[in-house]
Amino acid sequence: MPKQAQELKAIQVKNLSAPGLHAVGGVAGLSLNITEAGARSWILRTTVQDKRRHIGLGPYPEVSLAEAREQAAEMRRRIRAGRDPVEERKAERAARAAAVREQTTFEGAFRRYFEEKVQVERSNPKHVKQWKSTIVSYAFPVIKDKPVSSISMEDILAVLRPIWSTKNETASRVRQRIEAVLDWSKAMGFREGENPARWKGNLQQVLPSRGKIQKSGRRQPAIALDDVAHWFKALQRREGMAARALEFLALTATRSGEIRGATWDEIDLTKQLWIIPAERTKAGREHRVPLPSVAASLLESHPRYLGCPYVFPSPKSGQMSDMTISAVMRRMQADEERAGRKGFLDPQSRNPAVPHGLRSTFRDWAAERTNYPREMAEMALAHTVGSDVERAYRRGDMVEKRREMMEDWADFLFALDPDH
Repeated sequence: MPKQAQELKAIQVKNLSAPGLHAVGGVAGLSLNITEAGARSWILRTTVQDKRRHIGLGPYPEVSLAEAREQAAEMRRRIRAGRDPVEERKAERAARAAAVREQTTFEGAFRRYFEEKVQVERSNPKHVKQWKSTIVSYAFPVIKDKPVSSISMEDILAVLRPIWSTKNETASRVRQRIEAVLDWSKAMGFREGENPARWKGNLQQVLPSRGKIQKSGRRQPAIALDDVAHWFKALQRREGMAARALEFLALTATRSGEIRGATWDEIDLTKQLWIIPAERTKAGREHRVPLPSVAASLLESHPRYLGCPYVFPSPKSGQMSDMTISAVMRRMQADEERAGRKGFLDPQSRNPAVPHGLRSTFRDWAAERTNYPREMAEMALAHTVGSDVERAYRRGDMVEKRREMMEDWADFLFALDPDH
């Protein structure tokens, strides 16, 4: 008959210090384990269905000697009844995890991801707001209350299909943001398996590619290359702050929001350089814009208002409204139509051109009327160029090379001006 361990008292257990297993008696197989680092925990060594088991009963002294003996005795009773405490514990943990997964809805996962990742990592308040609004507007109506553990590709398609063709840029962002939330959910243990919002090798096989949709005329209406000099000449004849802002937009091929938020301290007229800070760009990266000479001249003769930082302010010295510049183009189109002319229409969609379409006009000019490299034109538009690896090795932004290109672009816009 095996020797029975001496039944230690609480004070004797407290005084144990040597690393290793120390039998404490009272229940067969109950020991206090002490690691080399001095950590202490209870272990029950026993046999379950012919398998040797070391069953943890918790840390010491959080679990007292009396509690450890009580747990060990209960474990042995369960083993004698033919049960396996280790497998039962695994099943209980799995059941708790499943319950947590079922209780975590997409809305709950999104709220946590938004607070813990998006708001912390993104510095541009506008981007943070857009991140939330796209999910609330397009994903919530379909999967808001659905557990993240059971969201499938069909659910993702139900979100994306209604807007994939008509609002493809927005739909693509919604897909990327849902993918990020579900990736986070998997890392947190709220779901398992593949991400149904993943594009490559997944939704890519079901939805038409962005390139195909964009080629079908979904871009912002742009002015035809043969019409843009006439349009620019008509623009120069117009008076007002918004007209000058639109003129500057055309010369720099920048975005309306960047123009409206431009401040004098971003512009160095001596170097003919405009530096748009990262927090004001769509890509979240600083964008340097070499100013063609005519754009610099425009600013040199442009009025500055005391106490107002904006280059193109509103009448109350605040930031110009997002509709003000668009209104200039609408009025120009209306004037053309009243004169019995077709106006400035996109050559594909036949819709009246809009300010953002001027960037497409610039891109068409660079591709069709010049020999400038594609990546140079993309950089001028502040688009991401090349792979992550290529961008890591290419530190420059070709700003001085782009300067010549922007001068040529300005010459193209001024083609009808004999005094230019």
